[in-house]
Amino acid sequence: MHPVLSTDVLAKLRRPRPYPAVSLVMPTHRREPDNAQDPVRLRNLLASAEEALQSDPDVPRERRADVLDQLERAVAEVDLAHVEDGLVIYAAQGEHHVWTVGRTVPERVVLADTFLTRNLVAAQAAEQPYWALAVAADRVSLWSGGPEQAVEFTGDGFPLTRSLDDPDAERKERVGDLPSTFRDEDTRTFLREAHQALRTVLASEPRPLYVIGEAPALSALEETGRLDPGTMTVQRGGLADGPADAVHRAVEPVRSAREEAVATTVAAELDTAQGRREFAAGLDEVWRAAKDGRIRLLAVEDHYRDVVRDRGDHLEPAAASDPDTRDDIVDEIVERALETGAEVRFVRDDALVETARIAAVLRY
Repeated sequence: MHPVLSTDVLAKLRRPRPYPAVSLVMPTHRREPDNAQDPVRLRNLLASAEEALQSDPDVPRERRADVLDQLERAVAEVDLAHVEDGLVIYAAQGEHHVWTVGRTVPERVVLADTFLTRNLVAAQAAEQPYWALAVAADRVSLWSGGPEQAVEFTGDGFPLTRSLDDPDAERKERVGDLPSTFRDEDTRTFLREAHQALRTVLASEPRPLYVIGEAPALSALEETGRLDPGTMTVQRGGLADGPADAVHRAVEPVRSAREEAVATTVAAELDTAQGRREFAAGLDEVWRAAKDGRIRLLAVEDHYRDVVRDRGDHLEPAAASDPDTRDDIVDEIVERALETGAEVRFVRDDALVETARIAAVLRY
């Protein structure tokens, strides 16, 4: 299963496919005894998808066989012992993708000419991903992280490695010409290469950045070029090789403090917008503003979900068992807001009680 979501990956998943592009979405469970139901639900969902493909007259026979084969391959990759709160499976002609996400999703099977990405988009936004750069004299690694884990990023030149062996070190030490590790010109060149590789990643996937290393390493990296405003440092060595859980533990206290500060800022922006009447609150108002592309900042409680029926000019509450309901409307709002350039922030549960758990600062 894919460990990391990115803007580039989501853009590729949104591209049209030859019909049918099949999306299977289901909630999953991390722990016993609830996770005992997951294999049964997955089999039932797969059976529903197969039935839909077999009964659809618009699906050519050869393409049907290909997509069914891709579905079976995707399901075979699923490791239900290591899932989070939601499972998303995509299958189309010649391809399949499997994602586990830390956000609950509704159960559904959809056949269309694009994959159903709104749940992945919302999951990525809720995760508030970051980059962590771990620096040592002989290795610089980059880690993609979130509130629950960090995973090493291997792309765009990462990790960068080199040997510290200097065949002339004994002579240099004898004549007093052996510089300290982070004052050595080879090390500075190495760090400049790492800095340039980092800029490439940040240009394509902007995220908050944490730099981890001993004080001399952090100082030497800073001298190679400016880091993005808001970059935070963690003075701790020995993590350029990981492991992932140690990188996550090193960053987590700083990340949590940053998120608390952001939540305070969001609350202040909502208060100011309310005074200026550039404000929407509640599912119905925010949904209309999202459709019109008017949202500049969207704030949503972490675990807020609701089931509604879309009446065209407004949303009304509904039961999950009612026909023609939309049980991932919050994810739809998040996706629409992001598509129109809004900032999306997820805040702790009950932080938006007075605004019905979702609120927005409007552009006009």
